[in-house]
Amino acid sequence: MGSIFLLPYIFVKFWFVEAPLGMLGYFASFNHAFLEMFSLTLFLKTFFQPLKSEYREGLVWFSRIMGMMIKSIFIIIDTLILIIILAVEGLVLVGFLTFPIATVYLLYG
Repeated sequence: MGSIFLLPYIFVKFWFVEAPLGMLGYFASFNHAFLEMFSLTLFLKTFFQPLKSEYREGLVWFSRIMGMMIKSIFIIIDTLILIIILAVEGLVLVGFLTFPIATVYLLYG
């Protein structure tokens, strides 16, 4: 019978501590998988290396410049997608945290 008085505390602890931490863990895992799948870190590490490891004389500079151009396009696209993902994740987290407050406000405010 005494645990029924703890329900508001349990709800607040779950909604504002445990669930957001779980969501942040999921978002971190999702972002790590995105970076691995879209090879953003690999593009940054190998930015100045020739495309397709072409080391024949006369083609090294062309291969490096072509590789930098192609990798630049992929880096820009990957960064834009990552920014969109981070913005959506932030909106989901803020929306989740404000949902109970907004519900109470709309019902009784």
